[in-house]
Amino acid sequence: MNRVAKPTSRHNKKSGSVRIISGQWRGRRLPVLDAEGLRPSTDRTRETLFNWLMAHVQGSRVLDVFAGSGVLGLEALSRYARETVFIEKHAPTAKQLKANLNTLQAGAEVHCNDAMAVLPTLSAPFDIIFVDPPFGHDLVNPCLAALYKHQLLAENALIYVEQEINGPALALPPGCEVIKQKQTGQLAYCLLEYTNATV
Repeated sequence: MNRVAKPTSRHNKKSGSVRIISGQWRGRRLPVLDAEGLRPSTDRTRETLFNWLMAHVQGSRVLDVFAGSGVLGLEALSRYARETVFIEKHAPTAKQLKANLNTLQAGAEVHCNDAMAVLPTLSAPFDIIFVDPPFGHDLVNPCLAALYKHQLLAENALIYVEQEINGPALALPPGCEVIKQKQTGQLAYCLLEYTNATV
C-alpha cells in the first residue's frame, strides 16, 4: 500500500492497514492513519529491502528515522532485530504506532518529535537505519549528515534510503558507499554501507 494521502474527513482517520510480510508476525495486518504525506512502503519494496538485509537483521539495533506507520521497523522486529527505535513527528501517527507495538507485545522506543531534533539526543550507534522521509522536503541529506555527525553509525552499518525519483542527489557521509539501488515508478531506493574507512 503505497499512497499519497489526500484530504479526508476528521471522522475517518483509520482508513488503511499494513501487513507484516515475514518473521514471527508474518501476515499480521495493523491499522495505519490516513495522515498527510504518509505512504507506507509497498510489500514489493519491503521484500526487496529485506532480501538485501536478510543476513543482518537478527540481533541488530535498528533506527526508523521518519517512521510513519513504522512498518519498516516493525518488519525488522518481526525478523528478530534486538532493538528498534522509532522517530515520528506526527502525534496521532506516533500514538497509532505505539498501539500497534502494544498489540504485538513488542517493546520499542517511540520518539514523538522532529527527527532532526531527536537524532542529537540518541547515544549508542545503530546497525540498520531506515531513512524514508516525506517526499518534497529535502530531508535525506540533512538526516545522513546528522547520523554521521552524532556518531550514530555502527561499524558496517547499513542505511536504507527511500525518496522520490527526482529528489536531490545523495550527499554521502565519509565512509559511506551505495551497495544496492533500484527504481520503481516514481520511487528511488538504495542501501548504503558505512565502513568507517576514513577514520
